[in-house]
Amino acid sequence: MKIPLIKLITKNLIFAKKHVPEVSIITPCYNSSLFLEETISSVMNQTFTDWEWLITDDQSTDNSVEIIQKHQDPRIKLIIAEKNGGAGHARNLSLQKASGRFITFLDADDFWEPNFLKEMVNFMKRENAEIAYSNYARCDENLIPKLEDFKADKEVTFNNLLKTCRLSLLSSMYDSQRVGKEYFPEGSKREDHVMWLNLLKKIPSGKPLPKTMAKYRMHENSISRKKQNIIKDQYLVYKDFMRFSTLKSLYYTANWALNGFIKYSKIFN
Repeated sequence: MKIPLIKLITKNLIFAKKHVPEVSIITPCYNSSLFLEETISSVMNQTFTDWEWLITDDQSTDNSVEIIQKHQDPRIKLIIAEKNGGAGHARNLSLQKASGRFITFLDADDFWEPNFLKEMVNFMKRENAEIAYSNYARCDENLIPKLEDFKADKEVTFNNLLKTCRLSLLSSMYDSQRVGKEYFPEGSKREDHVMWLNLLKKIPSGKPLPKTMAKYRMHENSISRKKQNIIKDQYLVYKDFMRFSTLKSLYYTANWALNGFIKYSKIFN
């Protein structure tokens, strides 16, 4: 019996349709060879497997690209930036090509526990969350905990995120089908804070998942740890990006600085 041509064409189109992954992982990479293999292993060991990983190399001068290319997995998509533009620019290049519903981030020196993606996706669906975040461990360069875990213990809103950035990229996820893709402002050292604030302008809140499933490496020379060096950059988050008055910008900068000291001081842990 002959199968009608239209049925054959329809069947072939169905099989030819490109698979759209449920999760897109966004990673900037710049001279990350020292820790990159551990980061890659933490993604490859995820119990949830329906993901794509968009890694943008920001003109590394070490062998980061070679390390990534060594892993022949079609879910890993390497993008080479034409020029060194910083982490925000690299993340934006990855975001442009991301096709997954759920967007999450992992820097090239950080680490996920094997259940991170599964737990986060299930939580997002179960709680009907538009943004979710989890606990994360604060470790030294050898992934040995140095401070108490950062706790996901309250819902985040635009107003409370102004005073401290509770949303860490490596332990957060958002639903791009519901809130759209949110790009990073380029040229700011506080691009992640601005991105989360812009997202939370669109929705009432983000929800906490109080489980520790990620490890953040705290480098001695990390920009995010040198609060005194980026007070001005934080002030510009409010003044330039949020369009606040000078007085209001100073108020929130002071709150952010105090909360940052509490966040990283062993005295308070």
